[in-house]
Order: sequence, then C-alpha cells, then structure tokens
Amino acid sequence: MRDEPGWLRGAPPPRWARLAPVVALVVLVLAQQAIPGTMELGYFLAALPAVAAFSYGATGTAVFAGVVLLLLGVRELGVGRAQGTDLATVAVVCVLSVVIAWVRRRRDAQLVSVRTVAEAAQLAVLPPVPEQVGPVRCSGLYRAAQRGTLVGGDLFDVRAGPYGVRAVVGDVQGHGLAAVGTVASLLGSFREGVLDDAELGAVAARLDRRLVEDSAGVEHAELFATALLLEFPPGLGLVRIVSCGHPPALLLRGPKVEEIKAEPAAPLGLGLAEVAPPAVLDVAMRAGDRLLVHTDGVTEARDASGVFYPLSDRVPELSDPADPPAALVAAVWQDLVDFTDGGPPDDVAVLVLSLP
Repeated sequence: MRDEPGWLRGAPPPRWARLAPVVALVVLVLAQQAIPGTMELGYFLAALPAVAAFSYGATGTAVFAGVVLLLLGVRELGVGRAQGTDLATVAVVCVLSVVIAWVRRRRDAQLVSVRTVAEAAQLAVLPPVPEQVGPVRCSGLYRAAQRGTLVGGDLFDVRAGPYGVRAVVGDVQGHGLAAVGTVASLLGSFREGVLDDAELGAVAARLDRRLVEDSAGVEHAELFATALLLEFPPGLGLVRIVSCGHPPALLLRGPKVEEIKAEPAAPLGLGLAEVAPPAVLDVAMRAGDRLLVHTDGVTEARDASGVFYPLSDRVPELSDPADPPAALVAAVWQDLVDFTDGGPPDDVAVLVLSLP
C-alpha cells in the first residue's frame, strides 16, 4: 500500500502544524509593534482562529480565539483597535472556527475508527507472512494499486500441512477492493487444500472449482486468476511447482538467476483443472538457494520511456546470497520504485522462499 502521512488519515497533526497558528500570531504582533501606528496589521489576526481550527480541538481553538479577541479589542495592547461591528464580526469568525474544530475532531475520530476496522478486515484476508514456516524461510511484500488499501487483486500465502510447506502466489482479474472477495475465496480454499489434498495438482483443482462456483449464474462473470503453487515436501530437498498461467519463478543460486519454466496450465476459474490436470515440476533445492515468486505487476512495470522492468537482470545486483529473504524483498521493491519513479500502477506481490 502506498502510505499516506498519518495526519491525513485522522492521526494528530504534526508539531509544525500545531505551532503554525501561534507562530503567525507572534509574528503579526511583533510586526505591528515595529511599524508606524498608521499601518494596522491587527485585522490579519482575524483569520488565524480559522487556521487554528485545523490544528487544535474545540477547546484549544476557543482559547486561541479568545487571545485574538483580546488583542484586537484591548487598544492598550497596541495590536488592534477593533470596535463595534468589526469586533462582533471577528467574534463570529471565532465561534465558527470553534465549531469547525469540533466537527473536524469528530470526523477524524470516525475516520480513524473506520480505517482501523477496514485494515483489520484486510489483514485478516491477507496476513503478513511469518519469517519461517516449518523449515522454509520466507518474506513477502504486497503493494495494492488502489490508494488507501492493503489488499487488491494479488495474493500470496505460505502454510504448513501434513504434506509439507505449501505456498501460493496469485493474480486475480482486476485489482483494488473489487477483487478482495475473490482473493479471500481463493486463500480460504488454498488453506483447506494444504490440509486435505495430498497432491499439489489437487490443490490447483480445488482453487479452480472455487472460482467456477463463485462465477456460476453470473452473466459474463469472466472470473479467473493466474497462480503459482509451490510445495516443499518434508525431507526431500526439492520444491514442487504447479503453474496456472502465472509468470515463472526465479531460482537464485549464488550469483546466478534462472527462470523455472514449469509447463503452464490454464488459469484458474476456467474449469479445466480436472479435465487437463496441471503438470507438476520437481526442482532440486540446495542449501542457500532462494526462490523469488512475483506477480506481473513487477515485470510489467515500465519506466518513463516505456521499458519493462527487467527483474531477472537486476536481481543479481540487488541480492547477496548471504542476505535473509526480507533483505531481497526490500531491495527489489526499492529498485522497482526507483525504476518507475514512484512505484508501478498495478498491484504488486513478491514472495521469497528459501531452505536453510
């Protein structure tokens, strides 16, 4: 998710924002004292309570507004000479500023509550990947294309079960909040398959049936997803891979990078997994080997000139074989942000897996 500053999400404003009205007040007062009496700057103070309303609560704004009224109404202070209707006008501005501050604080509290609930719900769908699952070390990164969301149309998960450690990386048609329901449905089916299905191909068939059932009865649903399924059987020193129309994983062995070109099957959701079961590829894993699995949001990202991001060419420069998976994930994301000058416009998922 592209992060927003906390004060834009309902959190307390930063220190500079809280000090700005006071600094402006002091500057105007000192300026009025320094210039000839024929020039009056005091009326500029009338605008400051409205500014304070965006920095303080109702009580703080009321105190600030009272100070402004005092400076403008008491001639002996030498700041302002407001009287009659002029002072009444400033008083009305002050009262309105207090009301604005109260409404803003209430809205901010509601916004924080709503965002907290939304983030908790999204994290329940796609929780962070632990540093290690069984014997497999792992690290994942997810960035949703839709601003302000934690989950979009990509997914990944790593789970241990009776048949070993299994992982999935997928890309659902569409992105943003509209795809979250499909992501949740696929992840739920995957977690069941980890426990119940002895074969990795059967897990793929389960996910395919799930999407077929979800789109049943919906005209022109066109609900499908690409996915890469991986399995680390206990004690065999290998990884099994099933590709359902997904970009190939990268095997990082020392300084070398190799695409693992598993025979691709049809994407999930087309109802073909049981008719034409996907092929399972066994790949030997050595100590120190790492697998980098990603969605097409990475390799289809472009720079300003329209060049696609060359992941397999850049990974050797970003990665030290001795680094943990989290370091590689962070390096890939930072390089992708630099390459695209701010980050790709599509959902991005990156998962790195390794055996100790």
